[in-house]
Amino acid sequence: MGAQLDVLDPATDQVVGSVPDLGPTDALAAADAAARAQPAWAAAAPRERSAVLTRAFALMTARAEEVAQLISLENGKALPDARAEVSYAAEFLRWYAEEGVRVPGRLGRAPGGGNRILVSHRPIGVAALVTPWNFPAAMVTRKVGPALAAGCTAVLKPAEQTPLTALLLADLLREAGLPDGALGVVTTSQAAPVVDALLGHPAVRMLSFTGSTEVGKLLLRRSADRVLRTAMELGGNAPFLVLEGSDVEAALDGAMVAKMRGGGQACTAANRFYVHRSLADAFSAGLAQRMGAVVVGRGSDPATGCGPLVDTAAVDKAARLVDDAVARGARLLLGGERLEGPGCFYPPTVLTDVPDGAAVLAEEVFAPVAPVVVVDDDEQAVALANDTEHGLVAYVYAGELGRALRVAERLEAGMVAVNRGLVSDPAAPFGGTKESGLGREGSAEGLLEYLETTYTAVDW
Repeated sequence: MGAQLDVLDPATDQVVGSVPDLGPTDALAAADAAARAQPAWAAAAPRERSAVLTRAFALMTARAEEVAQLISLENGKALPDARAEVSYAAEFLRWYAEEGVRVPGRLGRAPGGGNRILVSHRPIGVAALVTPWNFPAAMVTRKVGPALAAGCTAVLKPAEQTPLTALLLADLLREAGLPDGALGVVTTSQAAPVVDALLGHPAVRMLSFTGSTEVGKLLLRRSADRVLRTAMELGGNAPFLVLEGSDVEAALDGAMVAKMRGGGQACTAANRFYVHRSLADAFSAGLAQRMGAVVVGRGSDPATGCGPLVDTAAVDKAARLVDDAVARGARLLLGGERLEGPGCFYPPTVLTDVPDGAAVLAEEVFAPVAPVVVVDDDEQAVALANDTEHGLVAYVYAGELGRALRVAERLEAGMVAVNRGLVSDPAAPFGGTKESGLGREGSAEGLLEYLETTYTAVDW
């Protein structure tokens, strides 16, 4: 038996399973297999590829509770969140089963009249897919679904912390009829050399990465060596605006979803709350009351509403950001103290009077920490919301829809949720602006990322 990678339950720090700890040679072998499988998979009728994804959707739906329990075990996510993730993840398989048979084309006449212009699309080839730990099912299907629907084969490198879910999903796809070699999964603790090897393989023509902006920049530089197609869903620092005249209870409903889904460990999590002065006290108190009522515990416990953070480094980061804010004059309304005992827990925390310059406003928190900043008007709210290198998602609450939409148009974000706390949808294009990424996942745009556009000039 070769080297093994232990998978830990972040609620207990106990080993819950082991997977092969593979290296660059294994990654190259997986890419070789994907390259061999790619011509036949690309040549398959779109309806044949669609049928595989449809069967995989049915299998995942039938085994939803098993998948949710596994997510909760290796990720720590509370079961309600894990179950919601499974439903969301499975939907990408169904969406791309349907979207893959609708690849667009175009036939037109050249302006000079001498020939016809035929525009078509073909699969780009082998795709390298790199997924994070925070959505171990949804980030896999959001990439694998469109890649396979487009006629690409792929090599998947899941996060070191959460490889078990990725392996289970690959098994479901094989059971659904996916040919051997069409999807390789490389589980590893050697992320950098493994991904580097994949990007150097001559058959790999595409990289789709979800993760930190810092790592994304490194991968963009490496991808430039071979001029690879890249799709990058990188870090976020989402603002949550509560404008004058908003319904505070409705805003609190949305805030709980936007902040607490997955315990705050989402790139779409509300990170900075900008609240009009007339509503700030009521909003802050209400948020502290609601977050304080959330039960913190092991994700698999039915009573748990907030599971552990993914590892001790995440706990250290949350504590550092909160301590820095308090040292600068912020007030703690809730939480702010590490929890005793085993596991990687940090309590739901609400900060008010958070000053400019506090690190919690500049860094992606990835924890159940909510800093509230008082603003005096929409202009100030928009200026503060845009004062970041990130631009993934923003949330806007306003009493009048037109006002909310006018503010939304001025926000520098790839996605904006208006009067709701959830923005993600398989039928919608997911992605960011500025340093939050390149390209889009989901919707029709997600399929096009895996297709090359070909122009043919035809005499008629």
